Amino acid sequence: MRPTTLVVPEQEVEITAVRAQGAGGQNVNKVSNAVHLRFDVRASSLPEEVKDRLLRIGDQRVTRTGVVVIKAQQHRSLERNRSEALARLQSLVLAAAHLPKKRRPTRPTLGAKRKRLESKKRHSRLKALRSRAFD
Repeated sequence: MRPTTLVVPEQEVEITAVRAQGAGGQNVNKVSNAVHLRFDVRASSLPEEVKDRLLRIGDQRVTRTGVVVIKAQQHRSLERNRSEALARLQSLVLAAAHLPKKRRPTRPTLGAKRKRLESKKRHSRLKALRSRAFD
């Protein structure tokens, strides 16, 4: 499965509206426009290898019990915070779905080895010239 086609179904996501923190005047005390998103990775319909990578990822938003918790309170409207939280979840899942390319160990070329040794010799000669001649 290609990672770009991986979509988190909205019925597997639990979204609750909470009051936002911080400054905002009277509006922040009256209106619940921040969003708390909870997504249970283990109970989701994601492929098993993506679930494993998502649980092993070193992200503080993933709890020990395997639940992704995202809080969005950037915008004043509930809908924009909701869509931002879903977008953040989607990007987290896509990051877990992406397989990094395997690194092939390489060796330095013969020319690079010669160049390095020649540089060391030059540096050694320079330091030897700095020493006192009357020892």
